[in-house]
Parts: sequence; C-alpha cells; structure tokens
Amino acid sequence: MNDSSYPPPPPSTIPASYPPPVANYAPPAIPTSTTTMHAIRQAVGQVFVGQEEVVHQVLAALLAGGHVLLEGKPGLGKTHLVLALAGTFGGNFRRIQFTPDLMPSDVTGHTLFDLGSQTFRVRRGPVFANLLLADEINRAPAKTQSALLEVMQEAQVTIDGESHALQPPFMTFATQNPIEQEGTYPLPEAQLDRFLLKVLIDYPESQHEAWIVKAVASKPGGTGLSAADVPQVCTPQDILNAQTEAASIQAVESVVDYAVNLVRATRQQSAISLGAGTRGAISLVRVAKSYALLEGRGYITPGDVKRAVLPVLRHRVQLSPEIAITGQTVDDMLNAVLRTVEAPRA
Repeated sequence: MNDSSYPPPPPSTIPASYPPPVANYAPPAIPTSTTTMHAIRQAVGQVFVGQEEVVHQVLAALLAGGHVLLEGKPGLGKTHLVLALAGTFGGNFRRIQFTPDLMPSDVTGHTLFDLGSQTFRVRRGPVFANLLLADEINRAPAKTQSALLEVMQEAQVTIDGESHALQPPFMTFATQNPIEQEGTYPLPEAQLDRFLLKVLIDYPESQHEAWIVKAVASKPGGTGLSAADVPQVCTPQDILNAQTEAASIQAVESVVDYAVNLVRATRQQSAISLGAGTRGAISLVRVAKSYALLEGRGYITPGDVKRAVLPVLRHRVQLSPEIAITGQTVDDMLNAVLRTVEAPRA
C-alpha cells in the first residue's frame, strides 16, 4: 500500500488539536431518550419483579446495540424478561430451543424449491427478528452455535451465498443453565466475546418472591404477570433514536483511559490465565454511555465504568486452574482488579 497515511501515526504525532481545545467545549446535553427508557423500565417491571439491576443491564445492552448472555437457574424468568422487553416497543420476538440435533439452517433459514412457481425461494429462519432468544445455546454443537456468529457481528445472514440484512434494532439473548452440564457444548471464546454482557439472574428477595407467587397464581392456569399484558410505550424507531443518542454521550479521555487500564490489568493478574481484549475496553465504554443515558447524563463517569466491569468482563476472562479449584470466582478476581486500578478523580 503506497498511501503514506497507512499505517496511522503513533500517538506522539497526533495533531495538537486532539482532543478539541477547551475553548470549543460545550456542556453535554441531557439525553432526550432517558424518558423513553424509564417508560420501558416501568413497563417491564410490571411483570418482571425484584430484579432491578438485571433490567438495568439489559436496557444498557439495548441502548448499546449489543447482545446478552443470560445465565440463571430454571424458573427465574429469563424468557419472560425478553418477551416483556419486546412488548414494550412492539418488537418482533422469536425463540430457538437449542438441542443437540439442531442444524445451522434451522437457525438462519434455507432455500427451497416452490413447485407452484417452479423457482427457488428463501425460507427465512427465526433469526429474522428484533429480539432473538437462543434458549440453552450450549446444548447445540459448535457448528450450529457458529451460525449465530455472522448474525451477531454483522446483523446479516448469508443463505446459499446471498446476504440478507436483518431489520434493526436486533439483539440476541442467549441463555445458559449453570447447573446442568451433561450433554452441553461450551461456547468458544470467539463467540463469548460477541456478547456485550453476561447477566446473572439470581433468586429474588423473599418479599418479591411471595408477591410473584400470589400474582401468578391469582389467574386461571397460573397466567398472572403475563408478558402479553405489557403495554407498548414506544416504537422500534424510538429505540434506534435512543441508540444513536447513547453513542453520542461524551466520554472524556481520562475515563476512557481508566476503562483501558482496567482491561489491561486483567492481563497482568496472575490469578487470570486469559485476560480481556480490546473489545472488552470498547464494551466498557459503550455500556458506560448507556448507564449515563439511563441516569439522564450527557457524559460518563468512572462510576459508570466500575458498574459495567462485572457484566462486561466476566465472560471475557478465565481463571488460572490453581485459583479455580479454590472456589474463587471470576467476579472475585474482577473486584480485585477494581481495587488495584486507580480511578480518575476529576
């Protein structure tokens, strides 16, 4: 390549006009989409009770346009949450139950011959949706799991050599059952890294659990707290507008450096055998911007980055074997990293 601009200049030669001079600084505007996201939160909260942080993380992923890996024991409402979220903006919801005999074409779709028209036509798979729930994704073999890679990364599907774009907004929610490992296929690191967040759903508090039991059992067939009862409070276009606004949230250099330092620290921890890559730092800033919008701020803070560390990085790092056998968790090590990296004060 003869272009003198390639490769890009090292940081020491970046023009002095970057970052912009203080004289050109304008206070970041308050996001207008915050009200929309609060309405979505309230609508989801009508049927998904007692999991405020889970809902906060899922809304952050929606704003960032990322995918979510949901992990929790059976019966905690993982499917219920995704159904409720789709209802709030009138999104198209599809579900795939992953099994060992599931084929890639069952996910993406295939072509078939139409006897009536004597032509081949495309039969689109369930990935053509706004919200896709890949239930128990680790029960399908690697070949089928990899069928989601292009979809998650590029928001398009290739069927018999022809690419088909998905209708935005598009998110994949994949669930894993942490207690049943027999007959499962662990997700490879390349696919895990495609998920923006790994969200853990735990048991609700006792008072919330009692309220849920009473509400669900109050209708025939246990149909209380149905996701079908969630009101639509906005449109898919409103979600796209909110995503655009979230991306424009201001991220000052010192806070971006803090996110990068946190990720680099995971590579220097002796207890961590595989640290997070650059995509981890990018994801920290993306989610921090979403958190800022949800709080009604036009800028991110070190606190936003700290809050994002566990859901963003817990699936991107691996513990060394000698640490794993002691019973310590990835979250324990990430909290240790947080304690060792100094946050900017201004």
